[in-house]
Amino acid sequence: TSILMLSSLLNPTSGTAKICGYDIVKNKKDVRSSIGLVFEEQAVDIYLTGRQNLDFTARMYNLPKKERIERVSRVLEAVGLSEWADTRVKDYSGGMLRRLEIARGMLTYPRVLLLDEPTIGVDVQTRRYLWDYLKKVNKEYCMTIFLSTSYMDEADYLCDRIAIMHKGRLLSVGTPDELKYELGENLIFLKVYNGLLDEFSKILFKEPWVDKVDIFEDETGDNWIRLSVKGSNIRIPDIIKFAKGKGFSISSIRMQRPSLNDVLLYQLNKIE
Repeated sequence: TSILMLSSLLNPTSGTAKICGYDIVKNKKDVRSSIGLVFEEQAVDIYLTGRQNLDFTARMYNLPKKERIERVSRVLEAVGLSEWADTRVKDYSGGMLRRLEIARGMLTYPRVLLLDEPTIGVDVQTRRYLWDYLKKVNKEYCMTIFLSTSYMDEADYLCDRIAIMHKGRLLSVGTPDELKYELGENLIFLKVYNGLLDEFSKILFKEPWVDKVDIFEDETGDNWIRLSVKGSNIRIPDIIKFAKGKGFSISSIRMQRPSLNDVLLYQLNKIE
């Protein structure tokens, strides 16, 4: 929905946004001339070659023949498809298809490239290749890339700034490091015997050395206490000793640096 609104294809029910200084409602023509758009769904003809698909799109923009040929060749090279330019798209892999879609969005040399879930449905190795191509496009073409993704590792690797949204509501925005720092330098995950998570978390919450504490459910359905501590002088043995002094016995404990997945879960837990 965000991509559709920013590309001026869908009017917002409230609020405003601008692309390159142009209002997405009042200046739709200027917005559309400033962007390239890559949808989540496939939008190429599988019975044409990669080059023919791009040439068809370039003709829709009324590009002169010489410029059309040059641009098609250049964007194919940018996404690493020159070798397969004259192969029918039906023989492309999933990753090659996504690269062709990205090349299609680049044809007009837009100031802003909008990508909707650019790596959904491709394997892990292909995702990494696509990430590297996007970094190359961003650097070599000085092109701003705005993408929506449900993969936090993708956002962490690619983005200078990240906005976490849920049901149309902006929960948090900042650089990857800024968002992680909100949870502290280290996160500690622990369980206590007899499942007394609520009781122990309430005790932890009152301690001056605890910055944040909550209970969350991991991918396997297990519940954990998650806390961040103030400063870096609190160690796992200190927490085990503290728990014992309060009458609790820790059954499992680990420490790790916050990830964007941790940030996402923390933000979602705050609104539930």
